[in-house]
Amino acid sequence: MKRIYFLVPGIDTARTIVNDMLVARIPERHIHVLARRGTALDELPEASMLQKSDFSPAAQRGLALGGGVGILGGLIGLALSPGAAMIAGGVLLASGLGGAGAGAWVGGMVGLTAANSHLKAFAQAIEQGQMLVMLDLPRARLEEITERVRSLHPLAMSHGADPDIPVFP
Repeated sequence: MKRIYFLVPGIDTARTIVNDMLVARIPERHIHVLARRGTALDELPEASMLQKSDFSPAAQRGLALGGGVGILGGLIGLALSPGAAMIAGGVLLASGLGGAGAGAWVGGMVGLTAANSHLKAFAQAIEQGQMLVMLDLPRARLEEITERVRSLHPLAMSHGADPDIPVFP
């Protein structure tokens, strides 16, 4: 999945794009609209905390860092306890998984409090009243949907795509 971005001048254009994406069989859960605070989006699918925050990248960093620290802690524990070589694999696995889980949890909680770093480029336009439409698309449909939005909605300004995004947000 990839996320593509379109800045649109107002709610009418955003509503038209959302309706067109639903007709193009893009599920509503893969369409996200971000507007200036206080803007009523009515029936438009508003971006959730997962899209507005840095949850996913922070959780991924926490997972990697926590797993590394857990394995390192397991190795130190094995080195300090003689005779533990018999259960070395289980200790390393448990400490690595425990560290990865704790790191992902802590990283995710920290990420929820931080604004999405990818959205900083759009902050000024959003504050001026424009709306950001984000679409999560399978790679196979990326070109088709981008071209569809460009041809049917000339007021929508395409702003590229993110690298791969996780399926769960």
